[in-house]
Amino acid sequence: MRTFEEVVLAAVSFAARAHRHQLRKDGRTPYVAHPLRVALIVRHLLGCGDEEVLAAAVLHDCLEDTDTDYDDLAAAFGEQVARWVAALSKDCRLPEEQREEAYCRQLRAADWQVHLLKLADMYDNLTDSAHLEPFKRAQVVRKVRRYLEALRPTSADPPLVSAARRLVEQALSQLEQHEVQV
Repeated sequence: MRTFEEVVLAAVSFAARAHRHQLRKDGRTPYVAHPLRVALIVRHLLGCGDEEVLAAAVLHDCLEDTDTDYDDLAAAFGEQVARWVAALSKDCRLPEEQREEAYCRQLRAADWQVHLLKLADMYDNLTDSAHLEPFKRAQVVRKVRRYLEALRPTSADPPLVSAARRLVEQALSQLEQHEVQV
């Protein structure tokens, strides 16, 4: 059995290799910075120390944005992590509008851990978008609104998910207030 540190470091190494040729929307930042920030948000802002959740945070874009497949993740990190990452991944074989609708249904049906990870992902995308040009920032805001609607609060939400949702809503509000002032 691997230690907490071994699991998380293995995920970081895996994600760094998988995303090695990718950049963020700003065209300068290595893409892997995003999943690493998502893991830091989950761990330090939201206080979740579960190594499988943190591994899934680091790996959350590997299926959707790299040539990694489900079996690669399951072999390296177990079925649970692979399932969570799959739930966070859009089906790129579908046309865009169908893809988004299917993704929202998939998010709604997912475990609370997936909700937590998606909310942390949305928070990072929002805070990162403050440095983008207005058109790209508006795209991020539209997607965040759509996914927030898909992840409507339920009575079954653990406090971690509620805290993550509040974090996203606050970031969205701050970004929109900034837009009005500009």
